Amino acid sequence: MNYKSLIANKISLDGVSSGEIYDSLVLTENLEHGDFSLPCFKFSKALRLAPLAIADKVRADFKLDKYVESVEVINGYVNFKLNRQNFVMAAIKEADKKGTDLKPFKANKKTICIDYSSINIAKPFHIGHLLTTAIGGSLYRIYKYLGYSVVGINHLGDWGTQFGKLIVAYKKWGSKEKIEKGGVSALTEIYVKFHDEAKTDKDLETQARSYFKKIEDGDKESLELFEWFKKITMQEVEGVYKQLGIKFDSYNGEAFYNDKMDAVIQELKAKNLLTQSEGASVVDLEAHGMPPCLILKSDGASLYATRDLAAALYRKKHYNFDKNLYVVAYQQNLHFKQFFKVLELMGHDWAKDCVHVPFGMVSLEGGGSLSTRGGNVVYLNDVLKTAIDKTKNIIKEKNPDLKDGDKVASQVGVGAVIFMALNSSRIKDLVFSFDRALNFDGETAPYIQYTHARCFSILQRAGDGAAGNEKLKIKNEKCRTDNESKIVLTENVGAGIDRPPSKTQANANNNPVGVGIDRPQADNLTDNEGFAILKLINRFDDIVTQSAEKYEPSILAKYLIDLSQSFNHYYTTHKILGDANRLKLTELVRNTLKNGLSLLLIDAPNKM
Repeated sequence: MNYKSLIANKISLDGVSSGEIYDSLVLTENLEHGDFSLPCFKFSKALRLAPLAIADKVRADFKLDKYVESVEVINGYVNFKLNRQNFVMAAIKEADKKGTDLKPFKANKKTICIDYSSINIAKPFHIGHLLTTAIGGSLYRIYKYLGYSVVGINHLGDWGTQFGKLIVAYKKWGSKEKIEKGGVSALTEIYVKFHDEAKTDKDLETQARSYFKKIEDGDKESLELFEWFKKITMQEVEGVYKQLGIKFDSYNGEAFYNDKMDAVIQELKAKNLLTQSEGASVVDLEAHGMPPCLILKSDGASLYATRDLAAALYRKKHYNFDKNLYVVAYQQNLHFKQFFKVLELMGHDWAKDCVHVPFGMVSLEGGGSLSTRGGNVVYLNDVLKTAIDKTKNIIKEKNPDLKDGDKVASQVGVGAVIFMALNSSRIKDLVFSFDRALNFDGETAPYIQYTHARCFSILQRAGDGAAGNEKLKIKNEKCRTDNESKIVLTENVGAGIDRPPSKTQANANNNPVGVGIDRPQADNLTDNEGFAILKLINRFDDIVTQSAEKYEPSILAKYLIDLSQSFNHYYTTHKILGDANRLKLTELVRNTLKNGLSLLLIDAPNKM
């Protein structure tokens, strides 16, 4: 249930939209002042009233119900206090329905295309691809959960003169055995050598253009080499995608649109949009504050814009998308502004549904800029392997007897890399650090995964119901309230669920006696700490929706950190074992962390 929406829908101010009211509602920092607050200062100018007068009107008009038990005004703020008893019961019921089976939570007949990762054939899948791959892959899962029909597109960089260069390089310095054995690394090696040699031998560039022309013309030998380079690349990158949990619905890249660009050129001509500039064909965008958009070179060769126009037209016709996202680095801001404007000038009103989702640059801590031509590349596969190896060492040191240690190391190491890419605003440049990514105490994936494992451990110790079925069998429909308005869950299942472990058990589980075990017991979740955690859990769908609307998985990542921190504090200050309500809360925290991590492409191991 979206309580923010529930409150906003009951507030009416002439001249202020319901959307503005909804966006203005914030969570209070001090629970003593209520749960949601509406600052009325921003409405003062439009309504020509003092903030306090607006606040008093909102309070007077607001009708209390079973969810909101009081409304108070403090210095121009309207504070809404929820009925904790009803909130807790509803929140538990709602979260329990969700479980860990992330089916779409609402019907949605819309289609969204997401163009991301977009690797280059015969070039390394390097750390520079981390952000586009992680952001796009996470948005893919987020929109799936929100009920969209999602089309994940890997717009392969599989066309251009570089393939002519590669054929020249292969014929001069390569061999089938060497390339088959070395894969993309071997292709990169001869590609770098080509550029080194071309500095003094200018004829190499001429040969490269000639071989690419042969590819365009369908020359058998040249095409076979081109397809072979592509096969070798895809074999390697599929392994990385598998580690990251990413699948694509389409690998249609630049080559796919080679026979579809002429229709674009003809449409531009028919609509009198093409002009000549120094022999090249361009769309003049001076009236729109941009330089001309290059469509054809003076020799008639196509460019990125030509192929992107053809791709957009194809996607609209083939998928009839409601939204078409391009997860591409911010260096391409101008390109997308030009390309979208050309679509608009062509008369396609759906151009407004095409969105560039920019992100920053990635580098390794202590490393320089990345360049395939210069040979200065850091393979993403090597980054993942290093993270996994470092995690294995941590496990050997801290928990050498951990079952399935290698599997857990992979889940934690890969998760750490992904989370570091997603935890900051996507527009920020990222300097990747293994030490920071693998910190179990910081704002990292291992910290969230450890919290999830802690919840599982608590539930496992509570009894067979938690350990065997991975879910407490406490039925919410059999809940009742007692005379003191405390929540009582009537059905406790599992050996040991209604009593704390002995000190021997506590020590055997590496838990200091008194931490989360021997403190005084309470039998409700309406205290500030439990209530705050349930409020966080209740916000899950709203957080996911915000992440989708702003194309920002970082919103979900920060939410999971907040939930983990809140629960870990709760664990150290409240006795959980022996209290059915708090065990239920622990189960819901575990489920929410697992679901959230899944939307971020990250696994949640039960033990670490």
